[in-house]
Amino acid sequence: MANSQREQAVAALQTLCIEYRVQIIEMLHKAGSGHPGGSLSAIDLIAALYEHHLRHDPKEPYAAGRDRFVLSKGHGVPALYAVLAHRGYFEKSLLGTLRELGSPLQGHPVTNTAPGIEACTGSLGQGLSIAHGMALAAQLDRRDYLTFCLMGDGEIQEGQVWEAAMSAPKFKLDNLVAIVDYNKGQIDGPVSEVMPIEPLGDKWRAFGWLVKQIDGHDHNAILDAYEWAKKRERAPKLIIADTVKGKGVSFMEHPTKWHGAAPNAEQTAQAIAEIRGGKAS
Repeated sequence: MANSQREQAVAALQTLCIEYRVQIIEMLHKAGSGHPGGSLSAIDLIAALYEHHLRHDPKEPYAAGRDRFVLSKGHGVPALYAVLAHRGYFEKSLLGTLRELGSPLQGHPVTNTAPGIEACTGSLGQGLSIAHGMALAAQLDRRDYLTFCLMGDGEIQEGQVWEAAMSAPKFKLDNLVAIVDYNKGQIDGPVSEVMPIEPLGDKWRAFGWLVKQIDGHDHNAILDAYEWAKKRERAPKLIIADTVKGKGVSFMEHPTKWHGAAPNAEQTAQAIAEIRGGKAS
């Protein structure tokens, strides 16, 4: 991508992510429950993927040759819903039905509801195994699609994640890209206190993964990382994205306080004003 094109792409992503963050806040306020912290930390990563690197078509959401995206940290699904609606998978008016009984937009991803949802991921720790299976199927079927899997940092304390991490290099799954939304917090407290995961990059390298660590809110860095990840090098790849939980809203930028709490009317108004004004750190 030429420098001028990259500048335009980054500027467009920055503008788009402002709208996504507003939609996330509005969805959660209307629903009265949900997970703002992890949705706001992940939105830059999801937006950049769908805008520039994921091979997908909203008109054929389950085309055989599509790239796959598994949102393993399923509680962050408001971010994915915002992106899918913008890309045309369903009407944006549906965003206001988040978590309602009978709505296709449930609080965690559910297959066969909203188009574009690849896996049920309400139970943490399973997404990488699912993505591993998709990547292995592509290898066996001699198809060239890629599978991306976004995990939470607290989530990777689950043992099943490490079984998949051990298996993927054995099968040389260079069509598998894992991403860790490293926002340092989980529902029970800071990740470093609940169950430390460092040295994170070294652990994955020891299993045979190629690893890159980036600022997960820097759109240039994100785009570069995805370009790197798509290169076939006979090994799976991991992107460790350093992020801020609740990014974009000053009073939500905390490892634990806004993991699973919906804003009230006053907080919603303040959050949207900050997001649109860029006042949060």
